Amino acid sequence: MELCDWSVSLCVWFVSACADLCEHWPWRCVCVCSLFFRLLHTALRRLPRPERVCTHPWRNWKWNNLSVSMVHSTVTAVWAHASVAHSPVMLEDMYSASSPLAYLLVCFSTGYFIQDAADILFSGFARASWEFLLHHFLVLFCFLYSIVTRNYVSGVIVALFVEVNSIFLHTRQMMRLAGADTSSYPYSVVRLLNLITYVFFRLGAQFLITRFILLNYTWLEHAHYFLAAIGAMNIMMLVYLWRLVRADFMTRQQPCHHDNGRSRTCDKDHRFLKED
Repeated sequence: MELCDWSVSLCVWFVSACADLCEHWPWRCVCVCSLFFRLLHTALRRLPRPERVCTHPWRNWKWNNLSVSMVHSTVTAVWAHASVAHSPVMLEDMYSASSPLAYLLVCFSTGYFIQDAADILFSGFARASWEFLLHHFLVLFCFLYSIVTRNYVSGVIVALFVEVNSIFLHTRQMMRLAGADTSSYPYSVVRLLNLITYVFFRLGAQFLITRFILLNYTWLEHAHYFLAAIGAMNIMMLVYLWRLVRADFMTRQQPCHHDNGRSRTCDKDHRFLKED
């Protein structure tokens, strides 16, 4: 019991010290976080992975990219909710409400998105991932503005509620990369939880932010920029939801094999849905 209390106290002290440093040197904090995720990327490449992933360059890169994203999503999902639990006013005032813990999270996630965008750009698969790069550009615009002005910090924290869904979204993608049976019970559970959390956490967070901007548009600083960015992301989220529902709940999928030896996922009419 004493060891547990000591560990909690040490964690609280460490987070408080990091938050204090971030308040004074935010850009150094962002750089350190980017470096942390890059080192994590390198470390995770050494872990074992399914043979189907190892033998395919794109799957191998995607698996590692998703592994890093899974770590970020898990940490951020807990951190964002803890920040709001510590300062509930963030749900009401998404412009000026803030806390050292929340500001540190903004810098932490900014570091991740910078590293992830760089990973995509230099992976050799950037052309096929242009939608992710567009999403990261919009996210980084909002996050960097928040770091510079220290406004909309609480709005960024609410936006990070989506990471709850990202946990299941990444799990689903990794199962598909590994060649999991999409009719199996584990995959069925994951795809259902993915859909539920997508609606409640991803679309729910977008709704709260959009509603706040529209209701306070007349006095919010640079509201038109944020409304445009959030509007673009709203459209992307709805398109992704349609793709998700179509792929997991509306299409009977089966593997198709071709002369070049590559396997693609097809629907019942053998139209290509997505290359594995």
